[in-house]
Formats: sequence, structure tokens, C-alpha cells
Amino acid sequence: MKMQERLLMRRSTRETGTVNSHVNITCGGISILSRLIISMIVSLVMISSYASAKESYSDIARITLKNGLQVVVIRSPLAPVATTVMNYLVGSNEAPDQFPGMAHAQEHMMFRGSPGLTAQQLADIMAAMGGKFNADTQQTVTQYFFTVPVEDLDVALHIEKIRMSGVLDTEELWEQERGALEQEVGQDFSMPEFIFYTKLLSSLFKGTPYAHSPLGSVESFGQTTGAMLKEFYDTWYAPNNAILVIAGDIEPGEVTSRVKEMFESIPQKKIPSKPAIELEPIQAEKFELKTDQPFGLAAISFRMPGYDSNDYAASVVLSDVLSSQRGTLYSLVPQGKALYAGFSLSTLPQSGLGYAIAAFPHGADPNQLLSEMRRILSDDIEKGFPPDLIAAAKKQEALNNELQKNSVQGLAMAWSQAIAIQGKDSPEEDIEAIQRVTPEDVRRVAERYLKLDNTIVAILTPEASGKATAAREPLQGTENFKPEHVKAVQLPQWASKALERLSIPKSTLNPTVTTLPNGLLLIVQPETISDTVSISGHIRNRSELETPKGQEGVNQVLEQLFDYGSTSLNRLAFQTALDEIGASESAGTDFSLDVLADKFDSGVELLADNELHPALPEEGFKIVQQQVAATVAGQLQSPGYLTQRALKEGLFPKGDPSLRQATPESVLSLTLDDVKAYYAKVFRPDLTTIVVMGKTTPEEALQIISKYFGEWKAESQKPDVLLPEVPSNKPAVYVIADASRVQDKVTLAQVLGLNRSNPDYYALQLGNHVLGGGFYATRLFQDLRETTGLVYSVSSELDVKRTRGVYRVDYACDPSKVASAREIVVQNLKQMQTSTIDVNDLERAKALLLREIPLSESSVDNIAQKFISYIELNLPLDEPTIAAKHYMELNAEDVLTAFKKWIRPDGLVQVTQGPSPR
Repeated sequence: MKMQERLLMRRSTRETGTVNSHVNITCGGISILSRLIISMIVSLVMISSYASAKESYSDIARITLKNGLQVVVIRSPLAPVATTVMNYLVGSNEAPDQFPGMAHAQEHMMFRGSPGLTAQQLADIMAAMGGKFNADTQQTVTQYFFTVPVEDLDVALHIEKIRMSGVLDTEELWEQERGALEQEVGQDFSMPEFIFYTKLLSSLFKGTPYAHSPLGSVESFGQTTGAMLKEFYDTWYAPNNAILVIAGDIEPGEVTSRVKEMFESIPQKKIPSKPAIELEPIQAEKFELKTDQPFGLAAISFRMPGYDSNDYAASVVLSDVLSSQRGTLYSLVPQGKALYAGFSLSTLPQSGLGYAIAAFPHGADPNQLLSEMRRILSDDIEKGFPPDLIAAAKKQEALNNELQKNSVQGLAMAWSQAIAIQGKDSPEEDIEAIQRVTPEDVRRVAERYLKLDNTIVAILTPEASGKATAAREPLQGTENFKPEHVKAVQLPQWASKALERLSIPKSTLNPTVTTLPNGLLLIVQPETISDTVSISGHIRNRSELETPKGQEGVNQVLEQLFDYGSTSLNRLAFQTALDEIGASESAGTDFSLDVLADKFDSGVELLADNELHPALPEEGFKIVQQQVAATVAGQLQSPGYLTQRALKEGLFPKGDPSLRQATPESVLSLTLDDVKAYYAKVFRPDLTTIVVMGKTTPEEALQIISKYFGEWKAESQKPDVLLPEVPSNKPAVYVIADASRVQDKVTLAQVLGLNRSNPDYYALQLGNHVLGGGFYATRLFQDLRETTGLVYSVSSELDVKRTRGVYRVDYACDPSKVASAREIVVQNLKQMQTSTIDVNDLERAKALLLREIPLSESSVDNIAQKFISYIELNLPLDEPTIAAKHYMELNAEDVLTAFKKWIRPDGLVQVTQGPSPR
């Protein structure tokens, strides 16, 4: 994707208001903007094979137990994994007055234990199953989901059975969890985009439960008690107020029988009536905020139909049309009036919000942009919308419907979205309604809902950061904390029997690899789970090494210019050709194509035309050059960029190629010939990998890829794309002021002296999964969140490439807790160097790493990106199996030795973004 499009969604989005918790510990909370812009009664088993031509599921089982629990099981043979989604039909709408975060708080407490299952047992079990779990709270539903190796499905079901049967919700446990929730609130309210979203909810849905986000507040959590949470659970958490969706490589009939056996004895409850949604008239409003992004945002917001409305399907098509790259809103981009423009739709059961949104560079006039957006919308409503754009939107929605089947978890979430949130029978019902939408429907919905004289207008203006404060000594924490790591707990028999095994998982992948005569590497993995073919491509490149001196930013300009079509099809003609076959395409050093299987050949023809013969027009170059220069100017002052810049300066020596940066001056000095020369140097088949996955054969894929990419030739000597090795860094501390944040975001990092081919990598990775690795049972999570409540989330990462590596730990917390959290991290690192990890920690880390292997094969996108990363790292495609053998053979002494040799707890670079730590 292009530069702005990595930050702002290229298409419109359709999402519900969601609070995500427990997201493998690393993301914590919600990132609203990336979602909105950029984008969820019979006792007999009924097996149904849908007659619809669009339906490709092998079989589906539906059952409603005697206690009212609805169960849907969908078979997906993509990988030997399964996803469970327990949807409780209760959310922030049902929270008591003055306690908008009650449902979110209870979501957290479901991980604090139930009668018969302690929090530590639950953490150990989740870790042993691969650590891929999540939960979210929305306005009308709270969801809990696991993705596990298929042989562990019974364990995941046992957890949900126990949690449906009861929860602890003691005052003591609530006191422990409240601190983490308050940190999550601080984290989300450190994002201006989240504040923007909450203001929209408040204005558009005043007087209704929709008026607040599900997140909650520090004030409401301070007044909440364990007894209140228990009452909330006892009222709403019941089998007759829940829908269980299971997807995976399973036999639906067998699974529904097992669910019936496990869950039917849980008694149902009398569920109170749901709160009414009585919408008040919208009052026009305008508000302005500051943002720490390198660009600003201007938005015109409208109240839109909900899922329960007959107008919903037409509103989806309208949103897609308004976001089309052939549409009038998007035309602001090639005209040089906006960095991005489109329309987003966020739908709730009984209403929704939509907004036209555009990005502008630092220093531009947002009010002028808003006037342009109003004019365009007014003209569109008056003239109506072109039928071909409406047809294209419907084709794109049909493609998206097929693509959601390419992920086991995505499939389970799509069914949960359809049944538990939208009240539909299946995802197919939604797409069938969309296909029935007419141009008149779209015009009628636009006239009814896009009321330009009664809108909520928002402007987010970029705010420059202060310069980084460097070379300070790290503050000393006030707590003298000694890690006392939790002893292993005895697991219930139903869990221990299933999880005690440690074995090398057998991969179900069998890719066909071919090197074309021109050096292009083709990897083909056939899959038949959907009627689609997906292409992921990557050209090995390193702009820091390949950009001529004084031309910094040439790669960014080139990436933007791919949007202008090819030498044979200009921007609009190229997008029209894509729309005609319902394909989604992106060109550049990373390129992609998603297309229905019967349009595979046509899609590759367009992809190759864009990738190999980009138009690079002079008029487009002049516009993009100004856009990139303006974006770079804002970026150089933005806190996020300055944070990453400080981290690089702390880790790498002066003059390192990674420290090169574009400036407005370097971008504005470029010529179109410079861009063409850079393209000729970088874009070459002998550094290109193409992965083809989907409903095809290796023979067909080879024939089509050869047909359109086979004549591609390299025109110069192969460039060097490997960064030089670097020496160890010195310790340093940087503080980057960010007035928009109430929390500090902290990174602790060091250069590692090893590369990816060093055998010590595996011992370090195993040790890192003892410390972090993404699940609750790890040491850093236990010490920083569970025991002390200093942070909401913490992650640790070993990022090792061909020539250099970095180890880093990331967390976010209040400014007063930065130093204490750092001390705990350092103490844990030193303990890894002085004490061998016990057998339980070692076995748990091994179990996590081994079970991550099949989980990583549970989506087409994951598989493709893994293949590309192995080629980038010069590793064989069966690297997961090779790694598994290493992990099986490693012992505690190996981990200790590796941490002693490579990790330098006293050599960390600390970069803090936000208020100054205290």
C-alpha cells in the first residue's frame, strides 16, 4: 500500500464500535481510526449444505440446546486449527447508568478466574494452547475467542463451559484488575482519534446507550465494585443469551454433539429486556482537536441506518461508491487537494454513523477542504451515482465475502458478526441483500441520510512535537520489586491430559516452488476454501542503500505514482478495468491481488501492467511530489516519527544508512527522470518473489505468471540490499514530548550482535517466550500487570534479520510508573542471565512456540507473508519445522548461555513518547 494508505484505509470500512482486550498483550485497547478509515429451538443437529451458488462451505451444523444456547459450527479445512467465538448478547448498552464500562470490566474479569478454574490455571492453559486468544466488548455483544490447534478444541470448550457456569468477581480480584483497566483507558485516551470517535458517538447518539464507547472511564471504574460486576454477570451471562460459533478443520456434527453434551446442563436465566434506542434529532456541531499524526483530518459525519434497517444494504453500497478511486471524493487526491479522501461507515444494530473524511498536510487550510467535500457530496446527491460504480461496489462486496473464508478466525468472526450482531441467518444473507441494491436505492439512501445542513464536523490538526531530549540518565523507580515468579499450578485433568504433549507439528503446506528464467521466484500453494486467488509479491529492496545521495524520498514518490495506472491505461481506465472484474490490486515493491478464481488471468494481466509498466505521468509526478513533500514536512515534526528516529539514533552509529531521511527539500529537488531511474534500478525480477494462493493449480499459476511476468528483464547490475553489520549500542535515554498523550509509550531496546543464521537465535527466542511472547503466563506480564498493575500491556520482540538484530520491550503506562516498570524489565533480563529457568517455564514456552506453528497457517494472508519472510531471510520454506526441532532439543542451560552472551540489560536505549516521566 502507498504511504498515506498504510495510515488511512484505502476503502471504506464497516465496523462496529469495539473495545478489544487481551490482544496477545501487544495492542491493548482499540485503535478506532484504523478501523473507521483505513479496515466484528431444536435439540437435533441440523446439517445444512447451502444451495446458493456463492456458498462454498463443505457443511454447517446448527443447533439450539434446551437451555437456549445457539450453536453454529462451520467446517474450514484450511489448517488443522479451530476458532471458538462465544458471543454473549450483552454490551455497553446494558451497563447501569453512570457505569458505561461495566461490560468491558466484566470482560476483563472473565480472565480472573471462575469456580474450578483459577486465573493462573487459565493463563497456563491459554499459553500451552498457543496464546492466540482475544476478547472484545461492543455496544450489544461481548465476545471471547480462541484459535487453537484442532486437537485442543475440547480444552477451549471446557474453558467456555466453566466461564458460562460462574465467575469469581471478588473484590480482591477486581482491585487487581482495575489498575490494568485504568491503564487501558489512559492508553486509548492518548489517541486523539479515539477522542474524535467518542465525540462523534456523543453528538450523533445523544440520549441513547450508543452515546458512549464501551471503553468506560477511570471515574466509573473507581466507583465499581466486585459485587456490582457479579450482579451484572449473574443477570446477563447465560446460555439463553449467548451464541457459540466454531469454525475449523472439524466435523460439524461431531462438534455440535460434544457441545450439547458439555453445555446443555447449564441452567438458563430470565434475561431482562434490552434498553430502547430512541434517537433525538441531530444538532449541527463542529469541534476541533489536535493530533500527533503527521497529517490532519477533516470529517463530515452523518447518522446512518443500522443493521436492522431495510436501508442498510444500500448504505454499504453508497459507502463503497463514495470511497471509490473513480469517485468524486477521491478525486481530491489526484487534484492535489487532499492526501487521502473517502467515506467510512460504522454500523450498530439500530443506527450507525458514516463520515466523509480527508487528510491534509501540516499547514493546509482544513476549512477549505471541508468546503470542497461539501460541494462534492451535494453534487453527488443531486446528480445521483453512476450505475457502473454501484455495480463495481457490489462486485467488491462479493469478493470480500469470499475472502473472509480465507482465515479460520476470520470465518468464525464473520458468522458471529452476522448472527450475534446483525441478527442475520448467515453472512450470505448480507451479501445477497447487497446484490439486490439498485441505483435508485443508493440515491434514495443518500438523500435521506446525507443531510448536509445538519452534520457533525470535525477537524484534527497536526501538532508538532518538541525536539527529543537526549542523554539523560534513566529515572530510578520508587519500588524495590524483586520478581517472584508464579510457581506452576496443577492443571485440571481435562487440560493437563491434552496439553502435556510436546511434539513437532506436521505442516499441511506443500508449496510448489519454481524459478522463472528471468530469476523471479514463484511459490504456489493451492487452497479450495474460497472461490478466490490471492497474490502477494515482494521485491527485495533497501531504499537507504539504493537511493542516490540527495534524492531521499524518491521511493515514496514512486510508490504513490503507481496509483496513476499504466502506460496503456490511465488512472481512471485502470481502476475501471479492475472494477469490471471485481478485483482488488496494489502495486509497488510490495504488491498484491485478490480476485475471483475465474478472473485470475485478467487480474494478473492488470497487476503486471501496473507493476511492470507504470504510467509515471509528468502531471501526476508534480502533484505527488508536492503531497509527499508536505507529508514529510509534517512527519519530521510528528511525535511518532521523532520517537522512531530517536530509537534509531540510539541504536545505530552515526552515518548508518538507516538514519537517512527524506526532507521537503530533497523531495522537491527530484525530477521525473530521477524517479524513473530509481524504478529501473529497484524493480527487477531476480529480486522478486510471488506467492499465489487459492483456487488454482501449480500448473495454471505458472502458466499465467509466466505469461505476464516472464518477459520482465533486469536492466542493470543487481544492487546491494543488505544493511551493514553494526556494533553494540551505548545506553541512552530520550524523551519525545507529545501533548496529546496522557500516558507514556516506552520502548527499551538494544542491538544484538547476532544475525538470523546464528544458531543462538532459537535459544533467545525460547527465552523471550518465557519473558514475553504474547500471553498472560509470561514473566513480564505477570510482574508488570498482574502483580504490580503498572501497565495494561507489554510486549517483547526479537527482531533479527540477515545482518543485524534488535531486541526490544514495549509498554505504556502513567508517567510516574515509567521508571518502576523499567526496573522490573531490567531485573527480569538479568535474572534470565543468572538463573536457569525452571522446567515448567521452559515447557510452557516450548508449547507456545510449537503450537504457534499450525496457528500461523490458519489464514491465507499469514501463509503468504510467512513464505515471503523466509525468502527475505534466506531461510527454507519449511523453517517452522526446522525451528520446532531446535526448540525441542534446547534446555534451560542453553537459554541461560544465550542470554548471557547476547543480552545487555545495562545497555538499553530508552525512548519515551508522551509527558515527561516522573
